[in-house]
Amino acid sequence: MGFGGANQKNREWRRASFLPALFAFLVVITAGLVLDRQADTINQERVRAEVLGRISVIRAKLEGHVASNVQLVRGLVSVISTEPDMNQARFEALVDNLFEADSQLRSVAAAPDLVIRMTYPLKGNEKAIGLDYRQTPNQWDAVQQVLFTGKMVLAGPVDLVQGGQGFVGRFPVYTTEDGWRKFWGVVSAVIDTDRLYKDSGLYDASVADLDISITGQDSLGRHGKLFYGESLGGRQPVLANVTLPSGSWQIAAVPRDGWYSGTTGQWLMRAAIIFAGCLILLPFIIAGRMISQRHDYIGLLRMREAALTQQTQRLNLALETSKVGLWELDLASGEEVWDARTNEIYGMSGDAGGRTHDHWQKVVHPEDQARAEAEFRQSIVNGRYESDYRVILPDGTLRHIRSIAVLAEASGEVQRVMGINWDVTADVALNEDLRRAKALTEARNSELEAARVRIEHNALHDSLTGLPNRRYLDEMLRGNAAGGFDASGTIALLHIDLDRFKQINDTLGHAAGDAMLIHASKVLRDTCRDTDFVARIGGDEFVVVSSNSHGEEGLARLAGRLVEAMRKPVMHEGHECRFGVSVGIATGMVPAIDVEQLLINADIALYRAKDRGRNRFEFFSAALQAEVINTKRVADEILNSLENHDFIAYYQPQFCAKTLDVVGVEALARWRHPTLGLCAPDSFMEIAEELSVVAAIDHAILQQGLQDLERWDRLGLHVPRVSVNVSQRRLHDENLVTALREMDLPEGRIAFELVESIYLDESDGVIAWNIDQIKALGIDVEIDDFGTGYASIVSLQKLHPRRLKVDRQLVDPIIREPGQRRLVASIVDIGKAMGIEIVAEGVESMEHAKILRDLGCDILQGYAFAKPMSRDALEAFLAEQSWRHAS
Repeated sequence: MGFGGANQKNREWRRASFLPALFAFLVVITAGLVLDRQADTINQERVRAEVLGRISVIRAKLEGHVASNVQLVRGLVSVISTEPDMNQARFEALVDNLFEADSQLRSVAAAPDLVIRMTYPLKGNEKAIGLDYRQTPNQWDAVQQVLFTGKMVLAGPVDLVQGGQGFVGRFPVYTTEDGWRKFWGVVSAVIDTDRLYKDSGLYDASVADLDISITGQDSLGRHGKLFYGESLGGRQPVLANVTLPSGSWQIAAVPRDGWYSGTTGQWLMRAAIIFAGCLILLPFIIAGRMISQRHDYIGLLRMREAALTQQTQRLNLALETSKVGLWELDLASGEEVWDARTNEIYGMSGDAGGRTHDHWQKVVHPEDQARAEAEFRQSIVNGRYESDYRVILPDGTLRHIRSIAVLAEASGEVQRVMGINWDVTADVALNEDLRRAKALTEARNSELEAARVRIEHNALHDSLTGLPNRRYLDEMLRGNAAGGFDASGTIALLHIDLDRFKQINDTLGHAAGDAMLIHASKVLRDTCRDTDFVARIGGDEFVVVSSNSHGEEGLARLAGRLVEAMRKPVMHEGHECRFGVSVGIATGMVPAIDVEQLLINADIALYRAKDRGRNRFEFFSAALQAEVINTKRVADEILNSLENHDFIAYYQPQFCAKTLDVVGVEALARWRHPTLGLCAPDSFMEIAEELSVVAAIDHAILQQGLQDLERWDRLGLHVPRVSVNVSQRRLHDENLVTALREMDLPEGRIAFELVESIYLDESDGVIAWNIDQIKALGIDVEIDDFGTGYASIVSLQKLHPRRLKVDRQLVDPIIREPGQRRLVASIVDIGKAMGIEIVAEGVESMEHAKILRDLGCDILQGYAFAKPMSRDALEAFLAEQSWRHAS
């Protein structure tokens, strides 16, 4: 063959050898790209899982805080349902308890009949009082949603007039009247956004590396507007839904640096892929070159064919394994041959001559020598050896080595072992890193699970006492409504309220109050059965849920034990604290268990226990319910009558004991009931006291008295003075004097009657100041029902009233009992000595009038002269002068 033909054939062989090399290179590069993409995907999924875990904690906190605030306000709504006529003071006391809890509430307002009547805190929100939602377009849509759905609506965040932003929760309030559910009004609560975000962890440094946004304004979920952070729509955020009591929010988060940022490991892997491709391509090129030279110099190379074959086998083994060291062992002589890579792996120089087994033993880790040698002896018998062990280099570096060998037997030659070594230190380190990363991930998952358990526990338990809270109680009651408590078919509720707790809290501080609550919770747990459910529902109120399997006797014994146990004194920082409990008990039986009504019934029974003296227990009954319904009906009628001006003044004349001239009239309150007619004070005054409207009734009677006094002056009827009763609550009013000054009272013609048993020994600074200012306005002060209270002569001197009214109980017996006559004479003498006029009440006959006149009484009042009468009847009475003929 000529040189031209040889060159053509060499070119064909080169092309034939290059194509497989190119194909192998492309396969390696393609596989590397796929592997790189997979590694990037795994890294991104890991980061996404971590970010999702972090915002899940924020989501759980948001849900817990919002639910806790809503539950607190729902507790207030439940109380309003049972006390629909509460005033601002009662409302403030209830809401103050909510604000003492660990909440994000900023303000609460109550709007009966959709008009704000009460708010807390009142300071700064005075202008909200009287706000009619129906006349407020920017709030009416949300209120209408509450009306139409009958459910709580959470709106916002909205900009607040006081500054900042807040979420507004509006709650419908219903009352029960004659078995019918009646809409009462709306309670609105503002949740401070900054406090909610801060308490939920949105401002924590642990999430500073995340961009977070929240959508779902007005609880519209992912369809709502963005209200926190910037839009992350184009950045593939992780999402989590925040479940709210009405609706939801959607929270989104992405890392600030993005999901993908190449790591050092990924770049090293890419470099390794390219390097591997080059290594694969390089042998093919070298092999092609060698084949070309072999055919060019075939004649010369034939003599080296045997040596070339042996070298080619070694080269192929080394190329295929890449970065490995070769070694051979002559089993007969024990001599070993190490290549340069093996010497490098074991930390020895390549020109140190032959190697023996001793060289290997010197570098193998002492702890691995026995095992590695045993594995070699046991495995080589089978013709194959494989082992992993550690070596210690002269500089102290530790390496992990993997060794694989086979037994080579050639005909006519001694047995030899051919093996390879390679350094797997990087693989071992990588596996160790993966194990640590896995352990770290599992630890973080455990922490997240523990956090979730803590959050759920805190959401269902009271932080101070550790008892279940109102939310837990409601869930438990709903869960047991069908089959009864503990599947007993019955449920018994004991509503417990601590007596005198407020005095302890106010005098010894909140720390003492907290200590009393913790003590009370311990007493409840120790006294109740292990199966009973004990919860703190707020403030100083607790609820015990039990079964009624032992009847009312068993519940009475349990309540009695609780009352007795709570009476025992408790020491706190050297102070002996005593408080008691009032207990209201209500029971229900399947299938007619209404847990909400059961709570209301227990609260009604608790109210009765407090009304009857506290430190006792009462059972709810149909009669009690009827009484409560009747009281509520009368209360509603009183309030309606105040608006309709149905409380009117009836006048009873007062006469001079000597001349029988009219010297004044006492204005007495009468209720012009729409169906029952005219009612005396004993039919409505007690309920009016509970409603705190006695002051309003007193004011209405005073207004009528002033108008009628002016009318009588125009008619020429001589009525020198009008006396009106003033209640204790009105004397406590700091604005009383200011209101009186605005009324332009005629000096000396108005008298205020104060009940002796309430006011004469009163040391209250506001009352004393009001009485002094009343006198300064020219209003006479009279002591009503004198002789029935506990007034002292000293207090009489300090007050120095214009008149004393001797009670009818002292006047009536003077005809037949000389001792009683002397007692009245003594009162008259005391009054004369102090310059005080004496008015005798209850003068029933002319004989009474004669005796009282002779004893020195100045003024007479009673049925012997005239009964209480209307304005028109009094005008006719004064015109006729009929009493003079009767006398």
